[in-house]
Amino acid sequence: MSSVVDLKLIRRDQFTPSLDALTSLTSHEMRRVNQTIIAHMDSPVILIRKVAEHVVAAGGKRLRPMLTLASAGLCGYTGERHIGLAACVEFIHTATLLHDDVVDEDMLRRGTASANAVWGNKASVLVGDFLFSRAFELMVADGALEVLRVLSQASSTIAEGEVMQLITANDVETSEAAYLEVISSKTARLFAAATEVGAIVADASEAERRALESFGYNTGMAFQLIDDVLDYSAHQAILGKTVSNDFKEGKITLPVLFAYGAADKRERRFWHRTLVDLDQGEGDFGHALKLLNQSGALTGTVDRAREYAVAAQAALDQFPDGRIRAALLEAVEFVVDRSY
Repeated sequence: MSSVVDLKLIRRDQFTPSLDALTSLTSHEMRRVNQTIIAHMDSPVILIRKVAEHVVAAGGKRLRPMLTLASAGLCGYTGERHIGLAACVEFIHTATLLHDDVVDEDMLRRGTASANAVWGNKASVLVGDFLFSRAFELMVADGALEVLRVLSQASSTIAEGEVMQLITANDVETSEAAYLEVISSKTARLFAAATEVGAIVADASEAERRALESFGYNTGMAFQLIDDVLDYSAHQAILGKTVSNDFKEGKITLPVLFAYGAADKRERRFWHRTLVDLDQGEGDFGHALKLLNQSGALTGTVDRAREYAVAAQAALDQFPDGRIRAALLEAVEFVVDRSY
């Protein structure tokens, strides 16, 4: 069995970033966001409540809504609108998770049984639709057409990204550009919307709004690329996800594209058999890890994620130093350096 990449070895120094600063700064507001989420999950249909509560209770770091709150705060906002919009962002994200698990046939979500594993695909899809509707109710309640435009466009773009991922599934000839377009749509666009609406409610300048949109977008790109690496990392098990899921499903991610691009004919036959034909046997995942490590595909993907992280941090240059800016900068480091 070959060894897997240890992200700790790729870090540039001994500093271990975390979300602690961001979590601390937004803790009071996040309590209100969570209260809003709970209130808007209410339904007379018991199954809806059960499924929604199950997926929300599964946790997660709530990074996207925290970014909405912090972005508004960075622009000096002191009102109330960002609470509902942060909840809206989390509803959109949660709805996409429900749909993703059905499409990917995932049985585990954050260490617990996924909703589709417990209640089946039909309930998961329909409750995902319910959460999308709740998100739109929160958008309408905010009353700003520009907020509605940004978040509704993000929602449609996410759906387009999911369909694009279906098109590129099991296709090892997918171009790097096509893959980056997929994750731009299905992951980075919601990060960008989450930070942009924070600027909108604060009546920030156009330059500040574009800067925060760029910050969110590039953070989201880095986030997804590291997720791609983590599927082939020994630390993946602690994330609460099924180890090697991407490989088992034949998902084409950037590490695979890098490895395939560096492969000889024999190695390319292996990738075709395992990812295109899904003809996988004992030892194939171990061999895939060996090829990924030998080709530098995993470290190369982390390097690419760092490029997006640098762009995200640079987008905050126009904002003055302070606790919120420092927390956002560290959050980007955390996104790239998380190895658990």
